[in-house]
Parts: sequence; C-alpha cells; structure tokens
Amino acid sequence: MASVDAFASVGIVSPGGTVRARFTPGANMVCDSFTHGGVELLHTGGGVEAYAEHGKTMGIPLLHPWANRLSAPGYVVAGKQLTLPAPEGRYALDPNGLPIHGALPGLLAWEPLETGAEDRISARLDWSAPSLMELFPYTHELRMDVLAGDAGLEIVTTLRATGEDTVPVSFGYHPYLRPPGDAPRADWQVSLGASQRLVLDEKMIPTGETEPLQERAFRLEDSSWDDGLAGLASPPEFSVSAGAQTLRVTFDEGFPYAQVFAPEGQPFICFEPMTAPTNALVSGVGLRLVEPGDEYRTAFSIAVSDN
Repeated sequence: MASVDAFASVGIVSPGGTVRARFTPGANMVCDSFTHGGVELLHTGGGVEAYAEHGKTMGIPLLHPWANRLSAPGYVVAGKQLTLPAPEGRYALDPNGLPIHGALPGLLAWEPLETGAEDRISARLDWSAPSLMELFPYTHELRMDVLAGDAGLEIVTTLRATGEDTVPVSFGYHPYLRPPGDAPRADWQVSLGASQRLVLDEKMIPTGETEPLQERAFRLEDSSWDDGLAGLASPPEFSVSAGAQTLRVTFDEGFPYAQVFAPEGQPFICFEPMTAPTNALVSGVGLRLVEPGDEYRTAFSIAVSDN
C-alpha cells in the first residue's frame, strides 16, 4: 500500500486566479482537480489512491504505453517481441480480460522540474527501470509541461527516445470532464470534431474499417458512447455545453485520433486525445515510431467559455 505522501499533489494557478489545477507526480502526474472560477470541471471518481493502485481512471490521466485496450497480452514492434507478464500490480484488465490503459499509475512516479512560475508545472518520467521495460521494452523519457491560463489548461507531452531503441508511440489522455452549470446530462449539447467512426468488434477492438460519423452535433440525452474516431477536423475541437458555458477540448498537436466516452447515466463525458487508435501496438495501424535521439511532441488544451 502506497503512503499518503506518495500522493502529494502540486498546484498551479493562472495569472488572474481564474483557473487552478492540481497534479500528482507520484501517481502518473494525474490532474486530480481543475477548477474555473472555483467550479470543479473534472469527475474525480474513487480518488487518486484508487487510480494509482487499481487503475480506476479519474481526473485527467495519461494512458501509457498504450491507450485503451490491447487485443492480446503481447505485441511485436520495432524488431522486438514481447509477451506481457501477469497483470497483478502491473496493468488493469477490461471486462473481457484484455490489457487496458497501460501501466498502473502507481508504477509511474514523475520527477517535478523547477519552472519558477506559479502558472506552470513541468515533470519528467524516465522509462528504463526493469519493472517498466517488462511492459514496454523501449528506453525513453516522457516530459509533461502544463500551463494554466485564465481560460483553461494546455498540456504538452513529449516522448524522447533516449536509448538505442526505436520507440512506438501509442499513448493518450482520458479527461473525465464534468461540464459547468446545473444543466442535467440530458440537456448537454455535444459537438465532435471528427468525420469517421472506427468500426469495432465485440471486444471493442478496431477492425481496421471506418464508417461515416453520422452524429457530430447533438444533445447527449440518454445515449451511451465508447467510440473511436478518425478523420479529425483542423483543428480538432470537441465540446460540451451545459447551461450558460461550454467546455472545449482542442487537439493542438500530435493527436490524429480520438475516443469519446460517455456511458449512460454517468455525470461525465470524455474527449480523449490519442496518438494512435486502440490496439495500435498489436495491429500497427496508425502507429508512429521515434528513432533514437528523436522525439514526438503532443499538445491539447481544455478551455471554458460563456455561450
């Protein structure tokens, strides 16, 4: 059991004080609070400890080294063949017994870096320890840079291949957004910046086919979503409006795929920026490779505005 100190958070605040956010370096740099004008905009689920130890996602978590599911407990990429070890204490399984959401967050302790500013935070994660390499045998480093502005947050994540390995890029984020305002979920207005839906099999794995996305602007009502999207707009913008305000997620750089997650009856919606589609480590579809010494940079932002 991790100690309470392992879940100590670091806060940032925008220049005008409108936006405040907290991140937990000892639990994969999860953003466990994001407020605008004192209003919490994230669904915090079971809290940081449940997230760290059991992978119960909440807040704004990073999913690394794979986003969402793998169709099998192993993969062959960049000249390396890997069979995943037993999941206990390493990664979570979905209801079908498939690996999901990458390494358990409790394994991923980030090192905060000095920024000298109250409105930003930077941190790095070294991926070279044996416990991490047995899940993803590619030496690399992640750096996260977060900036708080009075309209919202920008999160920049850079993967750098620091060793001799060519590194596949298959991470994503899973922001659990709780729209501002008192409007019931049935009245939330959703807009999706994509034109294609990934066709999924019975285990939620992409088949490789796509189909037109019929609904791009709609009232959420009692619908349920867990859909991979492609054919993103330029720039890719996803939004939910509730009452007098809109919460908008923009994929600024490096995220050519998206996942929308809004299960029926739950008080949140997720617009997930993804560097590759679900199962890319196994299928190879949409998978980018970073050569030794090179890097892959991503950025997305979350903003609040009045309607």
